Amino acid sequence: MKNRSLACPLAAATALTLAGCGLMPGGDQDRTVSVWLMRDSVSEDFLKRFTAAYESEHPGVRLRFTIQEWTGIGKKVTEALQGGGGPDVIEVGNTQVAQYADTDKLYDLTLESVRDLGGEKWLPGLAEPGRIGGSQYGIPWYAANRVVIYHKDLFAAAGITEPPATREEWLDDTGRLNRNGSQGIYLAGQDWYTLAGFIWDEGGELAVDKGGEWAGALDSPAALRGMDFYKDLQSLGSGPKNADEQTPPQAEVFAKGDVAQIIATPSAVAAITKANPGLKDKLGFFPIPGKKAGQPCAVFTGGSDLIIPENAPERTAALDVVKALAGEKWQTELARAMNYVPNKTTLSSVVEGQEATAVMAVGAARGRATPNSPQWADVEAANPIKPYMSAVLLGDDPKAAAEHASEQITQALAE
Repeated sequence: MKNRSLACPLAAATALTLAGCGLMPGGDQDRTVSVWLMRDSVSEDFLKRFTAAYESEHPGVRLRFTIQEWTGIGKKVTEALQGGGGPDVIEVGNTQVAQYADTDKLYDLTLESVRDLGGEKWLPGLAEPGRIGGSQYGIPWYAANRVVIYHKDLFAAAGITEPPATREEWLDDTGRLNRNGSQGIYLAGQDWYTLAGFIWDEGGELAVDKGGEWAGALDSPAALRGMDFYKDLQSLGSGPKNADEQTPPQAEVFAKGDVAQIIATPSAVAAITKANPGLKDKLGFFPIPGKKAGQPCAVFTGGSDLIIPENAPERTAALDVVKALAGEKWQTELARAMNYVPNKTTLSSVVEGQEATAVMAVGAARGRATPNSPQWADVEAANPIKPYMSAVLLGDDPKAAAEHASEQITQALAE
C-alpha cells in the first residue's frame, strides 16, 4: 500500500493503536504485524514515513503500531510473552532484555544478527544486554548516554580554550573552574550511573557472573579506584553528598549560571534552557574524558532493543520489520529525527551535524550496560550503591563500605 496517510496523533491515548487510523488488513491475503513502541521513542512523522515506505515495499503486509507507556510496562510485556496472539515486535529497554529472556519466551535472533544485521558493528551497550547465554534476543535499536555539558563563558573566563582530553586534564581544569563564586562541576553524591563508567574505565564491574552465580564487585581494587576518582571530581563543586542528580534536578542547578559542568544526557538541555533561555548559545559538549587521550571514559548506555516473542502470530513478517527498523536507512532517519545515537559504530557519521548527538556517539562506542542478570532490577529497587557512595564521600572507610554494598548486591541477585 502506497502513500498511506496516518491521521491519528501519537499523543492521543496512552496506548494508541494505529489500526484505528485505517491500517487494519483489507482482505484475507493481508498480514498485520503488531508492533509495540514506547512513548517518545519515535515522532509521528517518522512513524508515518516508515509505515508508508514499508507497506509500499512489502505488498500484503500492514503495520499496526501501539504506543505504550514506560510505567508498568514490565508486567504488560511479561503477560504478552506468556499469552497468545500478542504483539509481534516489542521495544524494550536494553537492560530489560535479560528479565524477559528469563521467561524462555523470546525468539532467538542470533542467526539474523550475524547473517542479516551486521551484529559485529553494534554498540556494545545495546548488544551485550541483548545477548543472554550466548544467544542474541534483543536487536539494538537506538542509544543515548551521558556527556559533559559545559558553560562556555565560564570556561573562557578560566582561560580554558578546549575541552580536556584525559581525566588528569579534566581534574586540573575543573579545579581552575571551581573558584570566583562558580562551581567547577555540579556532581551529586549518588549519581551511580556516572560512577559505573569510572569503575568500568578502571577495569572493574558492578557485579560479576561466577559460573551462573552473580556477586557484587564494588570492593575490587579496580572498582575502588573508580570510586576514588569520583570522590576527587565530586569535591570540585558543591553537589550534595547524600542525594542523587534529581534531588534537586541538576539541570535546574546548572541553569542558575554559576556551574561550569554537569554530567548528563543532552536531553537535559531542554530543561536548562527552559529555566534560563539566556544559556541557549552558551552550552558546549564533550565526551566524559578517559584515562588516555583519544579514548573517552566508558559510559552507561541507555536505549532500546527490539525483541520478538516466541508466540508472535506473524513471526516471519516481524523479522523483516525488525531488519528494516534496525537497518542503515531507518537508523539514519531515526537518529536525525530524534537525536539518538544509531545502533552501529559505523553509523556515527550520520549525526555529525548535530553537536550534542555526535559527542554522545563518541562515548557510545565505549558504552556498557548494567550487569546482565534477570534480577538486576531488584538491585536497582533497593540500590545499595547510592548509600555506599554517600558513605565514602562523607569519610567512611571505602573498602568496608564497598564490601557491605557488594554483599547486598549479591543477596539481591541471588533471590
